[in-house]
Amino acid sequence: MSDALKSTPTVDSDHPSIVAFAEANANGAQTQIERAVNLYYAVRDGIRYDPYTLLMTVEGLRASTTLEAGRGWCVPKAILLAACCRAQGIPARLGYADVRNHLSTERLRQFMNTDVFYWHGYTAIQLGGKWVKATPAFNVELCAKFRIKPLEFDGTEDSIYHPFDLDGRQHMEYLRFRGEHDDVPLDEMMATFVKHYSGSMVEAPTGDFAREVEEETRRQIR
Repeated sequence: MSDALKSTPTVDSDHPSIVAFAEANANGAQTQIERAVNLYYAVRDGIRYDPYTLLMTVEGLRASTTLEAGRGWCVPKAILLAACCRAQGIPARLGYADVRNHLSTERLRQFMNTDVFYWHGYTAIQLGGKWVKATPAFNVELCAKFRIKPLEFDGTEDSIYHPFDLDGRQHMEYLRFRGEHDDVPLDEMMATFVKHYSGSMVEAPTGDFAREVEEETRRQIR
C-alpha cells in the first residue's frame, strides 16, 4: 500500500504544482471519497483530452508536465489523477487495458493503422476498503462533440467507458486488462507499441484533435 502513496518519476505527487492543484481541487472535502471525486472531475474536465500530445518518455508522461500543458491523452491524464490522489494521501495506482475505440478520427486511425488502443490508461483508487477504477480521459466538451455519455465517478463504483454512444453506435470495447501498477511500465508499453504500431506511437504528429472531431461530426450529420 505504501508504494501506492509514493512520488515516482512519472507520478510526481510531491511536485509543488501537483500539491497545489490537488489541494485547490479537493475543495476542502472531508472524506477521501469526496476528495477523490473532486479530483477526478478536475482532471477529467480541467485537462483537455489530446492524443497528439503523446510522447513516450518519463518527462512526456510526468504528471506535472501534463498539468502545465493543460492537455494530455488517456495515460498521462490517469497519471495526473493518481498523482493528485497521492498528494492528498489517497492510495492510487495506474491501470491499463487494451480497448477497441470505434470513435476516433480518421486522421488518428490512419496514424495508428488500427482502431485498437493498446495500454489505454485509467486510475485505480483505493477508497472505502476497495480499489475502484476511474477513467478521466475524455473531457465533457469532447463527449458532447462525439455524442458519448460523459463518464461519471462517485468513488464507490468503477468508472469505465460505456460500450455504446448516445445514438446506439459502438463506442468502446474492452479487449484485455493489463493490470495495475505503482508507476508506468514504460518498457512494456514501448515493446507493445513497437510491435503493433511499427514504432509510430513513440511520438505523435502535431494536430488539432478537437477540430478533427468537429469536422467529422459535421460530415456525419450531413
